[in-house]
Amino acid sequence: MARPRVLILRAPGTNCDVETVFAFEQVGAIVNSVHVNQLIENPDTAAGNQILCFPGGFSYGDDIAAGRILAQQLKSHLNGLIDEFRSADRLMLGICNGFQIMMRLGIFFPGEERSPPATLTLNKQCRFEDRWVNLVASGSNCVFLRGVASMFLPIAHAEGRFVIKNQDVASRLLAQGQLGLRYALPTGEVTDQPLPFPANPNGADLNVAGISDPSGRVFGLMPHPERHIDFTHHPYWTRRHKQPDFGDGRLLFKNAVEFFA
Repeated sequence: MARPRVLILRAPGTNCDVETVFAFEQVGAIVNSVHVNQLIENPDTAAGNQILCFPGGFSYGDDIAAGRILAQQLKSHLNGLIDEFRSADRLMLGICNGFQIMMRLGIFFPGEERSPPATLTLNKQCRFEDRWVNLVASGSNCVFLRGVASMFLPIAHAEGRFVIKNQDVASRLLAQGQLGLRYALPTGEVTDQPLPFPANPNGADLNVAGISDPSGRVFGLMPHPERHIDFTHHPYWTRRHKQPDFGDGRLLFKNAVEFFA
C-alpha cells in the first residue's frame, strides 16, 4: 500500500502534535510535523503531502477566542495552501483546537465563509470539560468515518458547543451528510433532541461532535481520537474480559491512509 505523507501543523500552545504523529505513523503514514512559522517562511514544505492535520491544544493560548489567532495567521499568509488542500483530492483533519481553527477558516461551508451557517462557541455550562464520551457515526459522507459505527473517546475543551443558525440549515447539513458524528448515550442511542449532560458534554445542537464539508474529505471533531489508539488507552481497560486489538480512534487515521491506497 502507498504511504501517504501527512503534514501536521503546530503553533505555540499546540500540545497534541506528538500523539497525532504517533497515531498516523501507527497506520503507515509518513509524517512531517511543522511549526507554522517554518511553513510561512517556506510554503514549499507542504509540497508532496496528501493530508493536512491541525492537532489539538491551545494555539496561542486561545487568546481572544479558541483558534482565532492561528486561523487569522493562516488566512493572511497561507490561504493559498489551505485552498489547495481544500480543492485538490486531498484530506484535511482538525482535532479539538484544530477543529476550532478550521471553523474560523470557514472551510466546511464553501461559499458561505462570510456568513457561516454554524459555529463553535463556549460550552453551555461555561466551563472546561475533560471526560470520555460515547459517539455514534451515522449518515456521514466523511472519508474518515468509513466503517465507524461508534467510538468511545476523550474530550477536553471549553469552546466545543456546535451551534446551528436555524432549523433549515440543520436539515440541509443533515441531508448532505455533514453532521455525521454525534454524542450518544452509553446504550448507543442518538437523537436530534438534546441529550442530558454529560452524554452531550457541551450542549451542542443536534448533539453534534464532528462535521465534514460537502466533499467528505475535510473533517473536524471535538473529541480526541489520537488519545485512544491502543486498547490500553481505554480508562477501564483492566476491567474488560475481552480486549479489542486497537483503540477506537485508530480506525479514523487508518481510513485517511487507506483513502490513498
